[in-house]
Amino acid sequence: MLTTWFVALAAVALLGWTLYRSLPLGKLGLLAWFQSVTLMLPWLLFFGLVSLGIYPNFVLILLLFIGSTVLYIAIGQRLRSAGRALAAVQQTAPAEDSSPTSDALGAAAPVTEESQAASNELTMPAADLQALQGVFGIDTFFATETIPYQGGAIVKGNLRGEPALVRQGLAERLQASLGERYTLFLVAGTDGRPTVIVLPTERLRLPSAPTQRLFMAGLLVTTVFTCFQAAGLALGLEVTAIPGRWGTVLPLALGTLAVLGVHELGHWWMARQRGVKLQFPFFLPAWQVGSFGAITRFREPVPHRAALFDVAAAGPLAGGGLALVLLVLGLYLSRGGGGLPVLPQILQGSVLVGTLARVILGAELQEVQVGLHPLVISGWVGLVITSLNLMPAGALDGGRIVQSIYGRPTANRLTVVTLVVLALVALGNPLSLYWGILIFFLQREPERPTLEDITEPDDTRAGLGLLLLFLMLATLIPLSPSLAGRLGIGG
Repeated sequence: MLTTWFVALAAVALLGWTLYRSLPLGKLGLLAWFQSVTLMLPWLLFFGLVSLGIYPNFVLILLLFIGSTVLYIAIGQRLRSAGRALAAVQQTAPAEDSSPTSDALGAAAPVTEESQAASNELTMPAADLQALQGVFGIDTFFATETIPYQGGAIVKGNLRGEPALVRQGLAERLQASLGERYTLFLVAGTDGRPTVIVLPTERLRLPSAPTQRLFMAGLLVTTVFTCFQAAGLALGLEVTAIPGRWGTVLPLALGTLAVLGVHELGHWWMARQRGVKLQFPFFLPAWQVGSFGAITRFREPVPHRAALFDVAAAGPLAGGGLALVLLVLGLYLSRGGGGLPVLPQILQGSVLVGTLARVILGAELQEVQVGLHPLVISGWVGLVITSLNLMPAGALDGGRIVQSIYGRPTANRLTVVTLVVLALVALGNPLSLYWGILIFFLQREPERPTLEDITEPDDTRAGLGLLLLFLMLATLIPLSPSLAGRLGIGG
């Protein structure tokens, strides 16, 4: 009961803090706050009622979730329209920087000797820099300052038009002048203002050496082995006994491998639809659950934040969807017993799994033992792997989703929060320790900015992203003993 009150107070405090932060922004801020509340309330209502021993009708809750998502999208469309109107007013205002180093055509200001000396990075050749200055114009991007950077340049100025259209026009001009040797990014600068970054294209491509591909193949083979080993542990078999029990272990191992494969196929299929090139995945074997998923890197920059979201979300939607189907099917096949005999308390390890088990198995969970079909284990393990990758950290799927919706600064802050939470949870769960170490050393850095990194994804994507993050929490957070008792799990 104490946990329930703590979660309730934390939710109220979060709503109050976000309202406080929204008030100075006026009508737009309040509208944005109300938009987030509409998506949170169904979850708070559901878990609040369950904690009080009230089990609402599943169909009613589902309709409430759908209704809140539709309302979230509708409010977001109104908020976006108001934001565009405000941006249009701001663009008609005089430029804040009227530096005399920019001519009337909006050409980039020449790089001074002082700025050259202040930069320790490689600079563009003089001819390329001169050609770059002719890319900008007063009707697209009014350039005011050019700074050497990483063999290219950072160009500050004032945006004149829709970011996507301006970026496309600038990129076409750059290609006409300098070919494919440079790639142009339109991002938000450290001051929040639109900034152009031009970098050598060859430095942005991810190399793939033969030794690297051999290492990837070795990780894949090791992951197949650990999936069989984890399946054996779930069935109570020693590693040495697994070869003699292939028929028993095979379905569970194949279930985990199927979720992993479908997850990666989801990424690849969506990447192809969005014109994005991916590197072959680095699978991460894990002794406890078979695998932690895979590290899949972009070989080239992503066009825009919507494409980043689509590619990042496609994997969890595909793999997590399959895992959920396996879980529900396994629970239905478990009715009446006949599966693996386990203590019902094991279902207290996940809010989502425990709630679904309560809905499907009902009073059977109050027995001393309950028989679970092997598909339940496959589905649950698949959901755990999916949820681990949905954590909002670095270049994980969840980190990329947060970065695409809220931007890199928010993604960086949530990465720190996620690592701190994993460190605390690791005091009682070694799985969190291993995953936290992997994130810290391999995945803590956010994805690099997209080519057009200013335009946010639409509200449908934002709503879907928040839904995935909520499902991640519902999978990984265990039921408290009091709430499990109210649900009737474990008698």
